[in-house]
Amino acid sequence: KQLGLSTLSGKMYFLFPLLVTLLQSPGATAGEIIGGHESKPHSRPYMAFVTFINKDGKKHRCGAFLVREDFLLTAAHCRGSSIIITLGAHNIKEPEKTQQRIPVVRAIPHPRFSDKTGKNDIMLLQLEKKAELNGAVKVLDLPWNKGRMRPGMTCTVTGWGSNHTGKYPNTLQEVDLTVRKDKECKNFKYYNSPTQICAGDPKETKASFQGDSGGPLVCGKVAQGIVSYGNPDGTNPRVYTRISSFLSWIKKTMNAHEY
Repeated sequence: KQLGLSTLSGKMYFLFPLLVTLLQSPGATAGEIIGGHESKPHSRPYMAFVTFINKDGKKHRCGAFLVREDFLLTAAHCRGSSIIITLGAHNIKEPEKTQQRIPVVRAIPHPRFSDKTGKNDIMLLQLEKKAELNGAVKVLDLPWNKGRMRPGMTCTVTGWGSNHTGKYPNTLQEVDLTVRKDKECKNFKYYNSPTQICAGDPKETKASFQGDSGGPLVCGKVAQGIVSYGNPDGTNPRVYTRISSFLSWIKKTMNAHEY
């Protein structure tokens, strides 16, 4: 069962909170991930573990990624209060020396984000203080322009998400996904190709690892997408916010909030 909390036209569910679905084959043992695997510790130094309080007063999680020493990108539907970021983590249940736990002082969702349609599902998080960059904490590059992504490209999604039983791994997991043609996301009523990316092979649904909300879709060491929403049954493809369409907003917003 999906853990999505928001329904879009009864067909689409935000991948929230920290909805990384690890689908297992009938023969898989507990904890055995088919299609996804544990990341090499600190090999994804841009990743951030996010906790926050939603409007119902409940604690939730999402993913995010560092794009400047003081700013991260995530999904706008991950908004809430008392947002805490943990950088430099591999095992979120262990007090690793590499971890930096920093409060968020400003959450800035895109002004035209829509809960109903899932459009413009992007948000900037400004840290209370600049992160200390090192081997375990690094900035992830953003795309240079609005160039289209080619169907068939292989990209990677990472996160600390639940499996189909609702259990969460303590260590960072990852999986490779392929970019699909926009028409393969036509079943999503509000899919918008200029601002969204369709990714995940439908034929590999039972062996794929689904990304946590707000985490990056990384293609060639560049963040091209942000995990947004998908089918309630966990099948591929899924929808990702197309970062290249928001470059001017990202730059303008970060520059307006310099320390």
